[in-house]
Amino acid sequence: MNTLASGALIKLEITRSLRNKKFMFFTVIYPVALFLLISSSSSKADMIPHSHLSTQLYYMVGMASFGALTAVLMGNSERIAKEREKGWVRQLRLTALPGHGYVISKIASMATVTLPAIVIVELVAALAKGVDLAAWQWAALTFSIWAGSMVFAALGVAIGYTASGDAVRPITMIIYFALSILGGLWMPFTVFPQWLQNIAKWLPTYAYAGLGHAIEQGDAPHLRDILLLVAYLLVFAGGAAWLYRKDTLKA
Repeated sequence: MNTLASGALIKLEITRSLRNKKFMFFTVIYPVALFLLISSSSSKADMIPHSHLSTQLYYMVGMASFGALTAVLMGNSERIAKEREKGWVRQLRLTALPGHGYVISKIASMATVTLPAIVIVELVAALAKGVDLAAWQWAALTFSIWAGSMVFAALGVAIGYTASGDAVRPITMIIYFALSILGGLWMPFTVFPQWLQNIAKWLPTYAYAGLGHAIEQGDAPHLRDILLLVAYLLVFAGGAAWLYRKDTLKA
């Protein structure tokens, strides 16, 4: 029963997301436009300071990750806050779906719709900017960005059950831009003062981008980045499940 309920919820969430034109614009078109804008004046020879990555490679990962982050964080937090106001939690109490099942369903459904954002940025980078990687690198890059987005899907669920409908957007936006900028998705974090770099290294977005940058250089993702993301996933998912159960008891 729990498996059937989770599967039905995943299908519902995916369908709703794909039908939302505004949502698809900001998760698919927006990151591509930013990538083309940022990389418009750069060539393959332009390198990011203090790294072995070209500007185009760096921002391809940054914008693909940013698109996935937009989909799962913004999509989950605002939608869940609205569902709470409309009494959706009360409806879920009538099902056999437990707290962890609800969180897993939300993470899985949002992670599915991140694939277009990731793949389209990669295609544009390859076709319009001549980014050339080995087949295994493209596959590993796509998988790592997709898998890493589940961390932020869980964070979105937690925010959605923490904030009210009126407050969820500004709270999410602050977290969204702070993680994107400080984590190095929009710009190399090496431009920040050293004290800020020391903080940024512990952010989930820093480790998230680090997965792709390692693959671009022909290496395996660093163990530190993987462990940091797993730790954040456990904290965010656990917190989201607890908040769901707490909110359900109130409903």
